[in-house]
Amino acid sequence: MDEVLKIENLQTHFFTGEGVSRAVDGISLSVKRKKTLGLVGESGCGKSVTALSILRLVPAPPGRIVAGRITLSGEEILSLSDVQMRSVRGKSASMIFQEPMTSLNPVFTIGTQVAEAVRLHTDVDRGNASEMAIEYLSKVGIPAPRQRASQYPHQLSGGMKQRVMIAMALCLKPDLLIADEPTTALDVTIQAGILRLIKEMQEETGTALLLITHDLAIVAEMADEVAVMYAGKIVEMGPCTSVFSSFVHPYTEGLFKSLPGRVGRGFKLYTITGAVPSAFAFPLGCRFHTRCPLAIQKCREEEPALMAIAEGHACACWVRAGGPA
Repeated sequence: MDEVLKIENLQTHFFTGEGVSRAVDGISLSVKRKKTLGLVGESGCGKSVTALSILRLVPAPPGRIVAGRITLSGEEILSLSDVQMRSVRGKSASMIFQEPMTSLNPVFTIGTQVAEAVRLHTDVDRGNASEMAIEYLSKVGIPAPRQRASQYPHQLSGGMKQRVMIAMALCLKPDLLIADEPTTALDVTIQAGILRLIKEMQEETGTALLLITHDLAIVAEMADEVAVMYAGKIVEMGPCTSVFSSFVHPYTEGLFKSLPGRVGRGFKLYTITGAVPSAFAFPLGCRFHTRCPLAIQKCREEEPALMAIAEGHACACWVRAGGPA
């Protein structure tokens, strides 16, 4: 099957004493074999909750997937039991978490933790699993990997821990790799090596990549398609070349105009006014209208759906995609 991941109308809400937080509120997307989908947007728009929903790692309570379908390599995963999901995580789908500081177990060595991922999902014995762990620690740029494998997480820097998490995610060559800000703690040289390693793995094994990042330069380099997320919804989606060269939604435009390289030295950086609205109380109509310079009355009253504007390129905007009423 060419489509590794398919999400249809996913809704993940958090039920708290303050009310219901609609963190992910009806998104649909897909990622094909050997392809990369970049998921971008400001902090708080629902990107990481989307990733956790795919692996059913949303903390419950208070979180719950209330609607939608998630299909991984043809298998509907929302209907799987917790035991069945354990066999999916790590083997069929792996995730590079955003917080390496809290994602590693402090009482086990680095090598033990990477090797454990191998042994849980394969018939490889302890010795060969340990050698595989050392091999992948070397591949992600950790110096003296055999020595580092015997160390504990507190003995490593934040960047080293991030590389350990990447090694753990890559060593089983999953069908789907979810990378949530995978290179945030890494310097430019190591970052380039990691991205190259991921690309090589995709070519070798056909792994599909869901790349969650704020770095549009990484998206431009890595992604085949890009989805722009805002306030729990996807507001623009399409081929990376199309969205980057002909972005339509005012929010997407704001993200690009905010890039430091777009203004000269000494000029004030562009910022999108306001902030992402609270998921407890999204505004009526288009959720971006309170910050949008192009908003018309229809934007304040009716929520736009994604509308096709070119082949494979869709946008949810009454003004630019649907035309003013």
